[in-house]
Amino acid sequence: MTARNELFLCQSELLKQKHLLVLLMAMKDMNIAKLSSADLPLFSGIIQDLFPAVETPGFLRLKVAVELELRRSGLQVTPFTVTKVLQLYETKNSRHSSMLVGKAGSGKSVTWRTLQNSLNELHNQSQPGFQLVQVFPLNPKSMSLGELYGENDLSTNEWKDGVLSAGGPSGSLLCSSDLFSDERPHEKWLLFDGPVDTLWIESMNSVMDDNKVLTLINGERISMPEQVSLLFEVENLAVASPATVSRCGIEPEGCNKTSCFSLRYCCFVHAELLKEAQWAVLPTSGKRSGK
Repeated sequence: MTARNELFLCQSELLKQKHLLVLLMAMKDMNIAKLSSADLPLFSGIIQDLFPAVETPGFLRLKVAVELELRRSGLQVTPFTVTKVLQLYETKNSRHSSMLVGKAGSGKSVTWRTLQNSLNELHNQSQPGFQLVQVFPLNPKSMSLGELYGENDLSTNEWKDGVLSAGGPSGSLLCSSDLFSDERPHEKWLLFDGPVDTLWIESMNSVMDDNKVLTLINGERISMPEQVSLLFEVENLAVASPATVSRCGIEPEGCNKTSCFSLRYCCFVHAELLKEAQWAVLPTSGKRSGK
């Protein structure tokens, strides 16, 4: 009886730990994407107080793949860059609409490209839980609303399809890539690389909802498959409405002046050390100029 009771207590404790782990991961996935860099340490402290003995599993295989991809791309492997890539992965796992927010040169494109190539590499290695990722970029500000969503031709009173409308011309994004009709489990990221404004982003609010339906002005409703997700690469959200922001997972890519200066200084020092190492292995027949 004593051994049976001990076994029952161990099973109950393991079940309790699993429930706490699920609750902890759900709280992190739904809140971290909305917090700023100043509020994140406070949230982490609260989580540690509420769940002192619970540790969330890491992404060891993905982290290794990210570091290898950064080196393969000729980029320096910094903890800041690796963390941003892993945070984007966590955000996309919890929400099908994500926004990379930051100024030019802050690493937005590097973040999603590194994540895409890392996931593809793990998929090619037949690692379980990782699917092939395809990215379909477009700039919504490079076209009018009619070219983007479709419009009625005033001269003929006929409907003219846009880039995001179903049944569009052969050169449209959806028809050329079969984005909505492809039923393979491969992930497909629809990347909107351009400024956010109320002219075009408000029509995407219904797509960012859980129903994932795009409603056109002609009454047509386009349902987005589960494997298709939205990714926005923007500089700021100054004109975005609360309805839009609340539907997306926000991943800030900017940093304050001190951290940016420290990161650039470390990269500069590292580059200079590499130059010195290259000069050290050169033949001693010549001398460096200026020395």
